[in-house]
Amino acid sequence: MPDAYPRDRTALLFVDPYNDFLADGGKLWPRVAATKGAEGLHARLAAVTAAARAAGLPVFIVPHHRFALGDLDGWKHPSPYLQGSARAMVFEKDGWGGQWHPEFAPLPGDVIVTEHWGSSGFANTDLDYRLKQREITHVILIGLVANTCIEGTGRFASELGYHVTLVTDATAAFTDEALHAAHAINAPTYAHAILTAEAVTAALGQP
Repeated sequence: MPDAYPRDRTALLFVDPYNDFLADGGKLWPRVAATKGAEGLHARLAAVTAAARAAGLPVFIVPHHRFALGDLDGWKHPSPYLQGSARAMVFEKDGWGGQWHPEFAPLPGDVIVTEHWGSSGFANTDLDYRLKQREITHVILIGLVANTCIEGTGRFASELGYHVTLVTDATAAFTDEALHAAHAINAPTYAHAILTAEAVTAALGQP
């Protein structure tokens, strides 16, 4: 593998591979599916994940909180984003929408991180701790959605000192404008590499 992604220090972070985001019938998939970024998304997510596995990289599943009734009872300052998710019961606990999409379910040996409440996969989770236990220095980001959990996780990773690669066409958003802002405007402020799925799979030594 090229030095850009050292085998023993690079991990793939797959954010929120839930049915609600990626499956027909998912609560949020219709909003994603209506955007340009959704075309071919599943194939690119699969290609990057397969390339990472073939290269021997650890795969970290970075899941959002699965919602249940009463989750925000007693909260003083839940964000509008969090309130909306709780009202819609996205990624419902013990429900189909909160199950892994069949194409992207964790395999034995994958690391399933504790669930994040907001946008960052690092905040109030064990992600940083578990990456450091493996002496990971480079992270590759894929999943949903570009301007919230992907950006939040990428920014936090950069603040913590990780080398961050954003795979632009292995993520999507709810609007084309949000995807453009996340990639063209915001990503250069935190990501060290902004690449396509094809470029990442090539860098990992896969066709």
